[in-house]
Amino acid sequence: MEQQNFYQWDREQTVKHFKVDVQSGLSKEEVIKRQEKYGLNELEEQKGKSIFSMIFDQFKDFLILVLLAAALVSGAIGETKDAILIIAIVIVNAIMGVVQENKAEQSLAALKKLSTPSAKVIREGVTQQIPAKELVPGDIVLLDAGDYIPADGRLIETASLKIQESALTGESVPVDKHSQEIDLEEVPLGDRKNLMYMSSVVTYGRGKAVVTKTGMDTEIGKIAHMIQQSEAIQTPLQKRLEELGKLLGIAALAVCAIMFLVGVLQGRDVFGMFMTAVSLAVAAIPEGLPAIVTVVLALGVQRMIRSNAIIRKLPAVETLGSASVICSDKTGTLTQNKMTIQQIYVDDEMVDIKNLEFPSLSPGQERILETGLLCNDAEIQILEGEEKSIGDPTEVAFVRLAHNIGMTKKDKQIQHPRVAEVPFDSDRKLMTTVNKKEEGEYLVFTKGAPDVLLDICTKIYVHGEVRTLEEQDKEKIQQANYQLSSQAYRVLGLAFKEIDAIPQEISSSTMENQLIFIGLMGMIDPPREEVKDSVALCRQAGIKPVMITGDHKDTAVAIAKELGIIQEASEAVSGSELEKMSDQELENKVQDLSVYARVSPEHKVRIVSAWQKEGKIVAMTGDGVNDAPALKKADIGCAMGITGTDVAKEAAEMVLTDDNFATIVSAIEEGRGIYANIRKSIHFLLSCNIGEIIALFIATLLNWTQPLLPIHILWVNLVTDSLPALALGVDPKEKDIMKQKPRDPKASIFAEGLGFRIIYQGIVIGAITLFAFKYDLAHYGTEVARTMAFAVLGLSQLTHAINVRSERHSVFKEGIFRNKYLILAGLVSALLQVAVIFVPFLQDIFSVVALNTQQWLIVLGLALLPLVIVEIVKLIFRLSGRESYQ
Repeated sequence: MEQQNFYQWDREQTVKHFKVDVQSGLSKEEVIKRQEKYGLNELEEQKGKSIFSMIFDQFKDFLILVLLAAALVSGAIGETKDAILIIAIVIVNAIMGVVQENKAEQSLAALKKLSTPSAKVIREGVTQQIPAKELVPGDIVLLDAGDYIPADGRLIETASLKIQESALTGESVPVDKHSQEIDLEEVPLGDRKNLMYMSSVVTYGRGKAVVTKTGMDTEIGKIAHMIQQSEAIQTPLQKRLEELGKLLGIAALAVCAIMFLVGVLQGRDVFGMFMTAVSLAVAAIPEGLPAIVTVVLALGVQRMIRSNAIIRKLPAVETLGSASVICSDKTGTLTQNKMTIQQIYVDDEMVDIKNLEFPSLSPGQERILETGLLCNDAEIQILEGEEKSIGDPTEVAFVRLAHNIGMTKKDKQIQHPRVAEVPFDSDRKLMTTVNKKEEGEYLVFTKGAPDVLLDICTKIYVHGEVRTLEEQDKEKIQQANYQLSSQAYRVLGLAFKEIDAIPQEISSSTMENQLIFIGLMGMIDPPREEVKDSVALCRQAGIKPVMITGDHKDTAVAIAKELGIIQEASEAVSGSELEKMSDQELENKVQDLSVYARVSPEHKVRIVSAWQKEGKIVAMTGDGVNDAPALKKADIGCAMGITGTDVAKEAAEMVLTDDNFATIVSAIEEGRGIYANIRKSIHFLLSCNIGEIIALFIATLLNWTQPLLPIHILWVNLVTDSLPALALGVDPKEKDIMKQKPRDPKASIFAEGLGFRIIYQGIVIGAITLFAFKYDLAHYGTEVARTMAFAVLGLSQLTHAINVRSERHSVFKEGIFRNKYLILAGLVSALLQVAVIFVPFLQDIFSVVALNTQQWLIVLGLALLPLVIVEIVKLIFRLSGRESYQ
């Protein structure tokens, strides 16, 4: 399809280009030719993944591959119990991954649903209803109020036509359309007022258009193409776990090789050393880590659902916690998506609507409200306690204001029924109705653009009296209009007059003259009340809020200032200004800009990309079709659940069921807590596994009898370790978590001293286990010594779980019993560990023996040592004044 600026063309040029007659439309033969050339008017659907490919993807992770290799080796040497347990963990993890991915991207399917199923066209001189997919460029389409736009097109006839384009452009009010050419080179999408776009809806008037683009060539089609081109981004957690898996796998293989070589050189049995090396591999790799991380994320998802946030992809929970920029749509996200009258200029003064009370209104206040109600086609219905508005949002604002102070449209219509009207016209910028006053008398009500209205007013209504409109009155009105406009209010003027009889011809020339000016009304889509606090909390947490909107710059700046997103207008930029910037210029300026107005879908993707190139983790909120590419491009897309389109929801990782910006902030707090808890689980598992490696490796190097068997290691890893690790995943959040800055996305998962803590605490656990084995070997023999080493290893790890709840604070200050799940997990794990040693048939399976009271006291004393040693180390660091272990 040719790329043309159709908004620059006049009617004749457009019709000539598409070789169509406006009165008769295309012929059947021509339609067939064009369908063969351009294809059907529908969106192409991207082929989805098969179940097989989704399952296969689950086994690409390096850590999973190493685990499978360990399982195969274990099975090959006869350790079937080890192999079965490892494979069971891998399969559970794969199933959970496939279930999540099966809810995958359905963005294009949702886009297709937006395509209207039918269209009204003129073909071969006959008006007919056809399936929208059969439209071709050059078709003549007829439009009426309520119609969905079936394709992109150039308007050639309009009559008071208004089209709601918010889902595409982000603008909160319907756009007044016309058919004149626009003689400008660069015109933003939302200002191309002689064009129509697929998926928009006609809210008022009628029109006729020539179809210019169909299917994937439409603006919606471009968005669909961008969604197809966007690649899925790995979350920081996925990247860290991938790094961790590779590190652990390589380390495990290296240690196994060294240990095997040392044992062979020592003259030990080759097969026996191979089994020992396998047990060391099992010790080195935390088999339960993938499942534990998945479960911790899933538990976080459940908590977030209760807080009105639905997570479509598990890793997205953690990504929110690392967000450093939130790019938010304005309409319906930061604002209420509800045009609301805030100020009224009447009786020579500005009145806040909060000061209006019915029935104690002044004559001027009552007359301006009455005019706004009766010169109006909108309605508000209350169904099951919920408000449903019908009509233009600007007119709905008048009805809502009157209803809120006790004046109903129904009562006024009964009192003054409409008998005639002059509909709104974008050229006149006025609407007029004629309503019956009394027998033989009528009221004429007019509303419209203040400057136009003033030109046809000769009198003014002040404090219940009508007097001549003087020049000084006009100056005051113009000053009030400027005052409201400078605050980004949309301003309408209202006037009336009384007539004794209805003229034979009802028209603008007969009705809209000699009017009495009443006043002005200033309206705006107001911010959500709770958003200002949420923005302040974002700033406290080191997160930059950014507003991206299709609305006008002045409106965006006013809202952003009120919410605290910006301080100065210089922090805002328009789409046309952005268009002139290169990608490099945008990257250089992006940190200084907080508001983007009048932007296109491509601009949103550029903004997100610029932040990502600065190394930021970007969350993008949105509700419209126009937001979908940026939602997918962002590190995490957050769609609105109530006002959001299906396209936005399917492109996002998270859906906010209450459309509340505050919910995003709560989700970020939850995400931060979840990441901290996952680090605690990793800290616990790896330090425990290092303890196991130390015990096995040192014993081999010193040519000791092996203190632990492979089944002991696997039991501790999958049972004694896993339950506390899960409990750490739901540890209560730190109270000051939103006072901390976002973590560096490039930082290692072992940053902030975590690596040091894992190593030294692992050495402590390994040393205690070896001491238990060597001491008891000298006093009780091999079987008892191995049993006591097994018991000390398991129980010392349980006490160590309490250590990792806080990096630097004493567990006694944090509260040992604050995490009831950890206490419960510890008790269950301890009972399982003790049961293996107490129950006879389990003794046979695990090759252990019963212990007497004295031996149990030694075990318990040694098991408490990690808690004591770590508390001492924490105290030393606190006394030294250092805030970390780095």
